[in-house]
Amino acid sequence: MNLSISERVEKLLDQMTLTEKCGQLNQRLYGWETYEWGEDSQLVLTDTFKQEVEKFGGIGALYGLFRADPWSKMDESNGILRQESAKAANQLQKYVIQNTRLGIPMLLAEEVPHGHQALESESYPANLAKGASFNAPLQKRTAKAVSEEISTKGVHLALASALDILRDPRWGRSEECFGEDPFLASEMTEALVSGMQESGKVAVVLKHFAAQGEPVGGHNSGPVSIGERELREIFLPPMFAGKHAKGVMAAYNEIDGIPCHANRKLLTEILRGEISFSGIVMADGCALDRLLMLNQNPEEAAKIAISAGVDLSLWDDIYPHLEAAVTNGLLLEKQIDQAVRRVLTLKFELGLFDNPYIPEEVPATDFKSLNLESARESICLLENRNQTLPFSKKVKKIAVIGPNADALYNQLGDYTAPQKKGSGITVLEGMRQVAPPNTEIVFEKGSRVRERQPQSLERAREIALGSEQIVLVLGSSSARNFDMAFLKNGAVSSKGPNMDTGENVDVANLELPDCQLELYHTLRELNIPLTVVVISGRPNALTEIAHTADALVMAFYPGALGGLAIAETLFGKNNPSGKLPASLPYETGQLPVYYNQKNVVYQENYFDAKGAPLYPFGYGRSYSEFIYHKIRFEKRGLSVDELNRGAKFNVEVELENVSDLAGKEVVQLYIRGRGGSITRRKRELKAFRKMEFLPKEIKKVCFKIGKKELEVWSAKNKYELEPGKVDLIIGNGRDTYLETWIEIEEE
Repeated sequence: MNLSISERVEKLLDQMTLTEKCGQLNQRLYGWETYEWGEDSQLVLTDTFKQEVEKFGGIGALYGLFRADPWSKMDESNGILRQESAKAANQLQKYVIQNTRLGIPMLLAEEVPHGHQALESESYPANLAKGASFNAPLQKRTAKAVSEEISTKGVHLALASALDILRDPRWGRSEECFGEDPFLASEMTEALVSGMQESGKVAVVLKHFAAQGEPVGGHNSGPVSIGERELREIFLPPMFAGKHAKGVMAAYNEIDGIPCHANRKLLTEILRGEISFSGIVMADGCALDRLLMLNQNPEEAAKIAISAGVDLSLWDDIYPHLEAAVTNGLLLEKQIDQAVRRVLTLKFELGLFDNPYIPEEVPATDFKSLNLESARESICLLENRNQTLPFSKKVKKIAVIGPNADALYNQLGDYTAPQKKGSGITVLEGMRQVAPPNTEIVFEKGSRVRERQPQSLERAREIALGSEQIVLVLGSSSARNFDMAFLKNGAVSSKGPNMDTGENVDVANLELPDCQLELYHTLRELNIPLTVVVISGRPNALTEIAHTADALVMAFYPGALGGLAIAETLFGKNNPSGKLPASLPYETGQLPVYYNQKNVVYQENYFDAKGAPLYPFGYGRSYSEFIYHKIRFEKRGLSVDELNRGAKFNVEVELENVSDLAGKEVVQLYIRGRGGSITRRKRELKAFRKMEFLPKEIKKVCFKIGKKELEVWSAKNKYELEPGKVDLIIGNGRDTYLETWIEIEEE
């Protein structure tokens, strides 16, 4: 008899003991603790793993079987290599199935922030770089490639950052955000979910829900001081866009005094009710332990989390008390059943009960070209005085200098596995590959990321003196090392001079470190054409460099092949098309400088500083030049009723590449509401399109603007259309080429 998934779930649920049910909700183990290597180089299951299976009559999910990094202490000497991954996954799965009463398979969960955090995996640009590409179809292709890679290893749950909106760049996890704008993040999140889950073999778990990108003071996991309007206008849109994800991870932070893991309104009423999300909610690492601040009884803490809507734990000591909470009358077993139902449903949807094992021959994959394409499209050209770039083919000698010029890990971001030699290309290596045969490339570091190296500084000055061009590669680093100390949840607890970004690495100052500015001053004084490349995991304050460098390129952790993409850009083999996914400030004290602040009467400038950003969201130059000619409408006005019934404004804009060079332009459409029951924002991105142009080519692009783009969270505390005029602004971030208006008419 062919039963539906829901019928199969209920049939299985009826057979389960309370202990087995609670076991499905616990994800307690660190994956690397489940195995060791025998004398014959065979994987041996540990007693820790076997005892966990016995204790709970199974395992709901296992985190990080393949994770390799300084926290897990896994590398090529003791971790699981690519070709052994499927075999290892099958071995653990087989033990769970054969050594439990009901044989329920477990889920394998892995981190995929910019590719799989495992040995011999492709490392793509970080999210902030993907946001800079303004290319959602490319993001979908990348997500699909990651899904293809991990599914052949036996991974079921892909933990992917997507929901955080970058509102305070002091936050160390800025690199994990797609940017400061909710619409851009929504488009990228939708592409991520679609690409990752297309095969049906992998379920994406979106991180983090919700509002983790605006912690007080930029402190990691800090409370978020926002009201419901900010939550809904800024932080919820990506979740609406990603509602078809099979999983969501709750955020560490609290909103208005309520931790997200205890927030029933957020995790149940909004997420499941309004957004119609139907997947599992996973806790963040050890986050449930923090609920002891609300109630020191772990059984009560477990009740708080399960009642809020948390289905699956992660490494905590709270959910092991679920069974006792039921036995002691604090919880009803039906509350446990609802969470178990969701976990089992996901396992059936992924086909684990019918096909729990995978082929052990892991197929070879080659996504280098896709990785390089992603890096190319993410690079932002911010300044190009006197057409310094691209370099002439006749240049004889270029000095490449700086702490990030030949540091692969400084291109990759946090949550990065040890890289195999030759798997990536630094800027120096890329320059040597791309430079014409008659061009000599010389190198000196000059300083570390946050540490002076006086002798290297002097050598850098010496090699620069004999060069025609200088490329100075500065920025930040999220590179962990094996000497660091870590918290129980994997965040860094001790910091070295070569890591100033990443989880739990927040800064008070967004300006580049003194040692890097000293290096810049030393080279600037030589009066040799100076191009600065900033490779960073956050928006930096680059005021002096922006005003005095001959050229300025921004690359947000562009991935393993980012060095080649940067070199191609400097030599003109790649025409830059990236746009800033977040505004860059003049100085830290200006914060916040995100572009979509409220359009109300206040003094924008400070007495001692500007209020506007150094470079705004959406800005980025090209070697091509684009001119916007005209806007056309089918109708300038539509009624509330027409819009509610699906009508849309059709807005057509014409633009031209007036240069002799093919290039790409990101056409951006913003709105600015003129009135209604609430104050509006200065601008709100509502559509964008990345378009490729031949030399002198003219193209038209049509945007459709409807209810989804125009409705507001009104003073009535509901989403609705409000009559009135709405300004349309079409341009490329800084330069507003065209501006007009449409009108939402009364019924």
